[in-house]
Amino acid sequence: MKQRRKRQEKFMEERPPMSGWRRFARVFFGRKVVLFGLIVLALYVLIAIFADLIAPYDYKQINLQQVLAQPSGEHLLGTDTAGRDVLSRLIYGIRPTLIVGSATILIAAVCGTILGLIAGYFGGWIQTIIMRCIDALMGFPMLLLALVIAAVLGGGMKNIIIALGVASIPTFARVMCAQTLIIKENDYIIAGRSLGFTNWHLMWNHIVPNAFPPLVILATMNIGMVILMEAGLSFLGIGIQAPDAAWGSMVSAGYNRLTSNPMLSVAPGIAIMLIVFSLNMVGDGLRDAVDPRLRGTL
Repeated sequence: MKQRRKRQEKFMEERPPMSGWRRFARVFFGRKVVLFGLIVLALYVLIAIFADLIAPYDYKQINLQQVLAQPSGEHLLGTDTAGRDVLSRLIYGIRPTLIVGSATILIAAVCGTILGLIAGYFGGWIQTIIMRCIDALMGFPMLLLALVIAAVLGGGMKNIIIALGVASIPTFARVMCAQTLIIKENDYIIAGRSLGFTNWHLMWNHIVPNAFPPLVILATMNIGMVILMEAGLSFLGIGIQAPDAAWGSMVSAGYNRLTSNPMLSVAPGIAIMLIVFSLNMVGDGLRDAVDPRLRGTL
């Protein structure tokens, strides 16, 4: 037993120290499901960028002579009720999906971080007012709150981003407030106050950088939920309107033709499933790589 312990101690002494980046990369890229998610997301981004070159047809082009055509060599996924190529609309539908997801999370992260930072740092009546408003927003399900805001503002990508952004603020605000309450009690924050640093200097140069990793993980995992909510709003007819391509509206247009033309709904449904699954796997990988309690012994 003593010899085994000595061998372990000798191995640990001879083992070179591992940098934070190498430790992160080893955990993050060591899971095959995370690599699969990264590859899928990279393909989605590349297809969105080069959609004009990849799509076989104009996604808005109507051909009444080929309405509800079955999949064939000419139209790989068939056509919809207006004779538009389903594959082309599926390809172009990636752009609004990524734009809505990214813009919504950006708005929610910025607004939620600012509100949570102010509430957690100053405390008192400021924290009470801000967090009670956040609690009021959290009293509504996110999809229901986004549905109400979108119904008031109307359809279109801009209004959908605003609606989903407002509905996503509470989660970021609560996480940031909790992180701020913990970080502001550290010795280096107390030392900064004693040296005469302003509150804003301490907040933006010390608290926000130390609270950044949990926010990045939260943002990555919430993008998939936002994409699902955007698809749900488009399915209900409140989201992105025709003739623009949106996966939710494509599912809505074809769900009553599942027996005769299943690709009208199945193809966009699989596309939504893949991107949400990939984002969740990447978010899980980030969480495991950043949190030392989950990444194991390296």
